[in-house]
Amino acid sequence: MPLPQDITPFDENLTDTVVAASDDDWIETDPGKAWIRVLWTQGETGRHAGIYRWKKGYAAASHKHIGAVYVYVISGSLQVRDNVLEAGDFLFEPNGMIHHKTEALEDVDYLMLADGPVIGFDENGFTGYFGWEELRRMQAAAAPHASK
Repeated sequence: MPLPQDITPFDENLTDTVVAASDDDWIETDPGKAWIRVLWTQGETGRHAGIYRWKKGYAAASHKHIGAVYVYVISGSLQVRDNVLEAGDFLFEPNGMIHHKTEALEDVDYLMLADGPVIGFDENGFTGYFGWEELRRMQAAAAPHASK
């Protein structure tokens, strides 16, 4: 049965984005403690996706999400505010969430998809901005060989 209207894509150049990841894709963000495997960045929307690898005890500095965040724990455990996330757990954080400490309770790998950047802060104010542009800069700096 034919559809009642034409649903073919308006843009004939639409294509999938496939990232063939390898163990060489890890970028060290804090020596010996934290790494990221950037999977995707999207400049038009500011969205980005990556797999984060933290050693036990590593903690992210205080920050606020400017955009929703989706987290899936692949292995290990992660404390986010009053929640302990373990392998297989999923977390949705709406735009505007604030973290004062996010800590790896054991070695952890987690997938994070973010709809926007984060703004870092401490008791003295603004400490930094982290979004898709920074991820691309990190990739460029790590090319051709990122460390694991």
